[in-house]
Amino acid sequence: MRIALLSAALLAAYLGQSQTVTPVDPALAEISATVWPLEAVVSPDGSRLANVQTAGAGKSQIFVTGLAAGDAKPARITAGGSDEHGLAWSPDSKQLAFLSDREKAGQLQLYVSPGTGGAARQLTHLTGLLAAPRWSPDGKRIAILFTENLPRAAGPLDPVLPDSGVVESKIYEQRLAVVDAASGGVRQVSPADHYIYEYDWSPDGRSFAVTAAKGAGDDNWWIAQLYTLSAEGGNLRPLYKPGVQQQLAVPRWSPDGKTIVFIGGLMSDEGITGGDIFQVPAAGGAARNLTPGMASSASHLAWPKRSPQLYFAEHFDGGSAISRWDPGTGKIERLWQGDESINPSFQDIGISFTDDGNTSALIRTSWRQPPEVWCGAMGKWGQKTQVNGQRKPLWGDPKSIHWTSDGFHVQGWLLYPVHFDASRKYPMVVAVHGGPASSLKPTWPRPGFNPTLLSQQGYFVLLPNPRGSYGQGEKFAMANVKDFGGGDLRDILAGVDEAIKTAPIDPQRIGITGWSYGGFMTMLTVTQTTRFRAAVAGAGIANWQSYYGENAIDQWMIPYFVASVYDDPAVYAKSSAINFIKRVKTPTLVVVGSGDGECPPPQSYEFWHALKTIGVKTQMVVYPDEGHMFHQPEHQRDVLMRMIQWFNENLR
Repeated sequence: MRIALLSAALLAAYLGQSQTVTPVDPALAEISATVWPLEAVVSPDGSRLANVQTAGAGKSQIFVTGLAAGDAKPARITAGGSDEHGLAWSPDSKQLAFLSDREKAGQLQLYVSPGTGGAARQLTHLTGLLAAPRWSPDGKRIAILFTENLPRAAGPLDPVLPDSGVVESKIYEQRLAVVDAASGGVRQVSPADHYIYEYDWSPDGRSFAVTAAKGAGDDNWWIAQLYTLSAEGGNLRPLYKPGVQQQLAVPRWSPDGKTIVFIGGLMSDEGITGGDIFQVPAAGGAARNLTPGMASSASHLAWPKRSPQLYFAEHFDGGSAISRWDPGTGKIERLWQGDESINPSFQDIGISFTDDGNTSALIRTSWRQPPEVWCGAMGKWGQKTQVNGQRKPLWGDPKSIHWTSDGFHVQGWLLYPVHFDASRKYPMVVAVHGGPASSLKPTWPRPGFNPTLLSQQGYFVLLPNPRGSYGQGEKFAMANVKDFGGGDLRDILAGVDEAIKTAPIDPQRIGITGWSYGGFMTMLTVTQTTRFRAAVAGAGIANWQSYYGENAIDQWMIPYFVASVYDDPAVYAKSSAINFIKRVKTPTLVVVGSGDGECPPPQSYEFWHALKTIGVKTQMVVYPDEGHMFHQPEHQRDVLMRMIQWFNENLR
């Protein structure tokens, strides 16, 4: 389906001369001009800091900064005309490994350059996808994840290829490979019938800890198990099999080689990690929860080579935190917390530490602070990049609010309108995050479907973290099991009440929107209440029963519904908006990417067609060649402009 792209001028003309419209272009220009640091890695000895920065569409470049006094000027290691990322320092801090497609656009290869700069040496000449390079402890080998001959970008966020012929006739497995750092020779060491998701070298370099599953990689992450694997290759040795309502992420070997730690919890999306921290003996045995009852969600782990303590990042109360666990005492110490995000969404690289744990590097950002690299002692970091010094926030000021719902303490963010006037009443839009296992935290806006910019148009924007979200522990994260659109919707409605008590919001002019799980919540909400006067459903789910057989990642549903749709259709039916469709009165815009494998277009068609049939104002836009996350700038702009137009038309 072709789409007509909206301009700011068209938007203003459509609304009429009497309607005041704040130009969107300045805010979009600030977002588009933002340089995003993608990685920040401090060398093991603390002498240097390497970071990756965006350099245009699909391009990036690598810089290295000396950390000694008087040596703060960054040196560019790569030219910036290619896609370059995947930083890994050698154990002696003298070499930097990275991935680059400089030889052939779209085909990454492994390179090694001197840590102080100089010509990079190409190690591999492979066909397929390379990812996650990591040096062996002795510095003689580099492990990588390698998917041979992969015909498309990996990951469920990218457009799926249309099926043709025998479905599932070819499954591409991501395998663990070892590259000789001197000769460039490559050996694939993991079995050909398993997809390797994450890994870590053992301290002696003889083994790996891996998370892996058989079958298609995009779908089976939710049933991955923890294994060990000889660095020489061979069979995977099972170490830990999680229960149905637990997923695994971030395996890390203890410095003494005796145990492996990992994050385990109910997670809805690969790469968006949250849960408790578990430890299992490397030789086999029962796993132990190190953080039972923790009122936050661990998101990343780091165990420095010469540090007795394990460090971990957290989702906490709508923001971020960093703590450490002492294996000797079992105590957890909170080291830092802030109302901000650390490291990019969907690419959480965690925190980089020196071998002694005394220096760390990370990327920090909030709604008021554009992304920059920081490095130094924990909580006393100094800003090491100045790539966004000219950027200005052109959206509203944030306020963290709290409320009670069904005995739960719920947190959310309320963004105020730009040029707020306390004597006026304003409309408000509720923006529900995806997941549902995620956390809405302050972060500098990105291009695309971004409700933050509605504050720039004169709206309050409520961004709730209802039950099912990260940030308040596993009990809270699991509170929406078998109850999608039930308790979480009550949390959101209670948040609307709290926002109205907090600020001058017109209760007759409230809208709702969201993407992915937020798109589902938007569709379901308008079937349960007429409180919202306008809605925009992005990549939503209208019918869980039909969705089960349509999406490319059905394994994620079993932990939440506890049974397949074939075994318990009723639990899927009760959360399906289509079963209550005749109640809808709310004008609803529906948008989706044509190649979305996570929330396929038929779900949006089903909802839109029903609204059109029963006479509810609606419109549907399908964006060609887009997956669950939009990549084409013209589509990122258009979907934002259409959202603004829809709310301006129906709430003003």
